[in-house]
Amino acid sequence: MSVVVFAVGNPSRGDDALGPLLMDWLAEQARPGVHLVSDFQLQIEHALDLEGHQLALFIDAGTGTPAPFEFRETGPAATRPVSSHALAPEAVLQVYASVQRRPPPPAFVLCIRGNDFRLGEGLSPAAERNLAAARARLVECLDDADAARWRQLIPAPAQKLNS
Repeated sequence: MSVVVFAVGNPSRGDDALGPLLMDWLAEQARPGVHLVSDFQLQIEHALDLEGHQLALFIDAGTGTPAPFEFRETGPAATRPVSSHALAPEAVLQVYASVQRRPPPPAFVLCIRGNDFRLGEGLSPAAERNLAAARARLVECLDDADAARWRQLIPAPAQKLNS
């Protein structure tokens, strides 16, 4: 199973570094079948990175996210007019579906709770704990890279949005 993992965030903005830090750790693991894409934000061109993969995972930090993280399935949706930068995962998936004229691979979001996003700050202590919990979920997912298995890891109230 080929998985593409997107991690977005700004390492210079405190807890916004959660995605890139998790990606750095994952890069050290050198897992076969896992393609890594890291950037400050999702852009329209990231739709091309979905090609040839059977699963997609989007990792980011969030302020309103339940601690330690949210894990959910997502799908293509026109969340707002598509521009050249700063897209939601759903918009990237929508671009893929529009350009390729077929559904994107099953996609999931791992949004890690962040608290302090100030420029020049390091990770907050709470974000450090949330990062450890998210790392454990990431390992669990990649040890069994199967959409059906990942769906079983979603808490009941946040079940799949797109049936």
